[in-house]
Amino acid sequence: MSAKQAPPPLPEPLRVPVADAHTHLDMQDGTVEDGLARAASVGVTTVVQVGCDIKGSRWAAETAAAYENVHAAVALHPNEAPRIVHGDPDGWSRQGAREGGGDTALDDALAEIDRLAALEQVRAVGETGLDHFRTGPEGVAAQERSFRAHIEIAKRHGKALMIHDREAHADVLRILAEEGAPERTVFHCYSGDAEMAGICAAAGYYMSFAGNVTFKNAQPLRDALTVAPLELVLVETDAPFLTPAPYRGRPNAPYLIPVTLRAMAEVRGIGEDAMAEAVSRNTARAFGY
Repeated sequence: MSAKQAPPPLPEPLRVPVADAHTHLDMQDGTVEDGLARAASVGVTTVVQVGCDIKGSRWAAETAAAYENVHAAVALHPNEAPRIVHGDPDGWSRQGAREGGGDTALDDALAEIDRLAALEQVRAVGETGLDHFRTGPEGVAAQERSFRAHIEIAKRHGKALMIHDREAHADVLRILAEEGAPERTVFHCYSGDAEMAGICAAAGYYMSFAGNVTFKNAQPLRDALTVAPLELVLVETDAPFLTPAPYRGRPNAPYLIPVTLRAMAEVRGIGEDAMAEAVSRNTARAFGY
């Protein structure tokens, strides 16, 4: 294994335990036990495991049922909805090549997300939202229909809504306003600017910052973090993606939360303990655990 692919070293442990508000343990190397133990050893004592399709959402619910410090989020990722409706001839997703099943197939998949969302260990409906980066114009209708359905499911079950918003800020905010957002709404891997942070703050939406807040070219994200009210800020890995600097490009995992959290504390000009206390409290409130 080259140094480029090697897992980064364990950071200095946090003194105040925190949660990873968004991770994909099923896409990471090693066992769940190992991942959780490594995270706990540096003060990351809770994780929110996020599903992106039916299989991943079932796995998230099962894993959260088996581990007290794992909470589940279940959903069809915005890029999954068009694949269900129109098919996925390239097999880009983890399911391999698929035929399109039309609106009926999307209804069936949403019914299964609805069933999972009722489970006690499932704390959020997500990641759902819009992705104008990966899906072309032909997939917009399926994405929007799926997003609106997820909002309704979250509200009916009294669960948090976890948003994936990629190059779709205005449309995501518009649909949330049209449908009426759930009481607890989280922008996962927040990617807006300071102006949008002001809009989210006014609406009471949580903003969850990932490792990309540490990237050199991410000044707009750091500006957003300075604007976001501290009581609406969360920290996440989105692991195995978005590994924080100086480990960018290497595999991410929940144990790297301290790296991002320390960078966030620096941006805010507060101590890491104060930052950790805030995000720990906020994550528990956002996901109702």
